[in-house]
Amino acid sequence: MMNAPDSTSTRPYLIRALYEWCTDNGFTPYVAVLVDETVRVPREYVKDGEIVLNISFDATSSLKLGNDFIEFKARFAGTAREITIPVAKVIAIYARENGQGMAFPVAVPSDVEGASAQPEGVALDGLPEAGESKVVQLVPSEPDEAGTGGDSEPPKPPSGTRPTLKRVK
Repeated sequence: MMNAPDSTSTRPYLIRALYEWCTDNGFTPYVAVLVDETVRVPREYVKDGEIVLNISFDATSSLKLGNDFIEFKARFAGTAREITIPVAKVIAIYARENGQGMAFPVAVPSDVEGASAQPEGVALDGLPEAGESKVVQLVPSEPDEAGTGGDSEPPKPPSGTRPTLKRVK
């Protein structure tokens, strides 16, 4: 019998499932990525240690959603670039049109002083403490004006704004 520590990460499987859900429903899948030296992306488009990339069929070629890396070719300002993203650096995958998707905790090395690239509300080690849940959802950066809560539908981001990460306990 395989123990949880011996099993593979669920992250690449969830990324592939949400990518498929987006494309099946006509949505544009975007990934938010925490950028460090292991991520190969155009650095001129990195903002605050992160980059958001359109990974739709129309925006990429040779897309491979592997267990360890997401790899594809894309054009930036008309120039073809090869993109390589370690799956562990994916912060979120979501549909551009409605913000629905999933966010992931990202491990940040504890030996890095002043690790400011850590997303707000995500543990440094990315692992839940005993009895602590690590469910993260995408929400608009401004609270819902109606103040609704409970089991209602997740809030939809206002058009033109980028979803932010919020830790939900």
